[in-house]
Parts: sequence; C-alpha cells; structure tokens
Amino acid sequence: MFGLGIASTLLLATTTATATATTAATTAAAPAPAVSLGAFLGSGQEGVDRSALLEEWLGGTELTVGHTYLPGDLWSNIEGRPEFLAPWAQWRQEKAERLFVLNVPMLERNEEQLPDEEVRELLRTGAAGGFDHHFATLAERLVAAGLGDAVLVLGWEMNGTTYTHRCAPDPEAWKLYWRRIVTTMRAVPGQEFRFDFAPNRGTDAIGWDRCYPGDDVVDIIGMDSYDQPPGETFDEHISQPYGLQYHADFAAEHGKPVSFPEWGLFRNGDNATYMRRMLEWIEHVQPVYHTISDYCPHGVWQCLQNPVSSEVFRTTLSATPPEPGPGRVPRPGTTDPEPEPEPEPGRGPRPGAG
Repeated sequence: MFGLGIASTLLLATTTATATATTAATTAAAPAPAVSLGAFLGSGQEGVDRSALLEEWLGGTELTVGHTYLPGDLWSNIEGRPEFLAPWAQWRQEKAERLFVLNVPMLERNEEQLPDEEVRELLRTGAAGGFDHHFATLAERLVAAGLGDAVLVLGWEMNGTTYTHRCAPDPEAWKLYWRRIVTTMRAVPGQEFRFDFAPNRGTDAIGWDRCYPGDDVVDIIGMDSYDQPPGETFDEHISQPYGLQYHADFAAEHGKPVSFPEWGLFRNGDNATYMRRMLEWIEHVQPVYHTISDYCPHGVWQCLQNPVSSEVFRTTLSATPPEPGPGRVPRPGTTDPEPEPEPEPGRGPRPGAG
C-alpha cells in the first residue's frame, strides 16, 4: 500500500477556469490506474461512511487513504480515544492496501490562539519530557486498534500562526519536542509508524526548514497547499520561496518521499486551472499519498459551490468516464443535487476542532 502513484496520465488540456475548462473536463477520457488518493470527509464514522459514496461518484476509483484529525482541545482527545479510532481501524483492516493518515496535535488548546510567550513555555515543557505520557498512550492505543502502521502528520502547519503547536516562538524547543514525541512513540512495541512533517506552502511566520527536526525522526515531508496566497498563479506556487519546487527539492536532498495531507480550493473560488495544475503536480512528484480537503470552501464533492473544479477532479481521477454534463452531478444516492451551501468565512471549519 505504500508509495502508490497517482493516475498515470492527466488528460485535461485546460489553461483557464472558463467554460473551455469545463468542456475539456467533461469530454476527456479518464485514466484508471490505482492511486494513493484520499479525501478528508469527516472526522469520525461519517468520514468512513462517505468514502464509499465518493468512490461511487468517481466511477469506482478506490480511496486507498483514510484521513482524519485528532481533536486538539484536550490531552484526553490527543491521546486517541478508542471509540474515536474504532471506525478507522475497521476501515483500515478491511483491505491490506489501505493507508490510515492521522493528524496529531502536539499541544492541547491547539486552536485557542495562545500568546507566543505561553507557546514558548509549553514547547520547552514538551522538549523536557513533560508530555511524553500522552504520546505513549496514543501509540499504545493505535497499536491496540490495529493502526500501528499509521502515517502520523505531527504538528502540521507548524510554520504558520493558526495552531498552538506552531514553531516560530521557539524553533529549537519545537525540534527537540518533535524528536521527543517520535522517540516516545517509536518505543511502543508493535508500532510501525511513519511521521510526516507537513508545513504550509510558503514562508508564513517562519521558513519551515528552520523547524525541520532531522532525517532520523522524519519519514515523509508533506505540504499543505491551498489555492491562496502567497502566489497569485500556480507557477508562483511552484517557484516561490518555500513553495512546491522547494518542497520537492528539499525532500529529495534529505532522501524522503513527499505527501500532500491537505490541499484544495480557496481564495480564488471555483478555479479549474488550479485544480488541473495541482493534479498535474501531484502526478509529477509522485507523493506517498494526497488527500483533498473535501469541505467548503475547499472541496469538490461535498462542497457544491465549485462545479467546474469538481468536474476537473472527477474526470481526471474517475475509473470510468463520467457522463458529459456541465456543473455538479447529483450526490450519489440522491436524485437531485443538494442545495448549494452558503460560503463560509475564512478557510472553513478546521477538522479535528471538536
């Protein structure tokens, strides 16, 4: 199941988010090879249940990646409650080729906008071993559930400002803390975890190479990349400092594969060009896995406000060519499209927030 490639040929010829893109997307032949494809569809049982419906919408293309987030509100949730892990464990164990990806917060109160001074003290406490027992418990519960081979996206988007587990307040303490967590979790018998270091695309609050904790404690170098600044065009997403090309080059220099734990639409709305170019980039760099954030405003299946991009995604990744037609097709199991949701402010609800 590890290191599967995505679709071998991208057949869309669109260059703009216009009606031309829609026409090309709905008439191109679709590739059918196996893909390391997933989507964030919900944190718990609902995410598992929706996977089969998304596979149906994709003409039978199998989602080999299941992706969810541990809530970062309390340590008791970061420890991985058995009832939270259970549906994902069942999904993972049904097929050997499946990959379970779990985002793991490094600190509780992870979205409470704590001041830098408090974050700095928490990172130093973690680096000194003050939180080891929480991660030992998480590792033991994952192994007991049959998820001992999970990919753990630890402290994601650490170069930004959103999360308490951010790096900028004290990069040296952050790196030591990461190393402490990995060492603690790898010490649990039966584990085969892989740890994914996944910053935001771009510099954000700190150049993310300053947060890199070392090749011996990182297995995959990921990146969360949405259609938003920095960069107005996809070419700028590639070439900017700490952009997509830097990500690929940095991983190669360190002998690591890449991943895209989060990606999707955002500031530029229903942007077929971004969707096409991102899928082409994924094909180019051959990540271990990629998972689109399939909720508004980022998504293509559950979010009905992106019909053109939705068709690009669907046509490119479908196992069988979808029937031609503009816009969003009905959700599987329904006869009519659901009402289009109101756009949500900001980046949308953060998975794992509760």
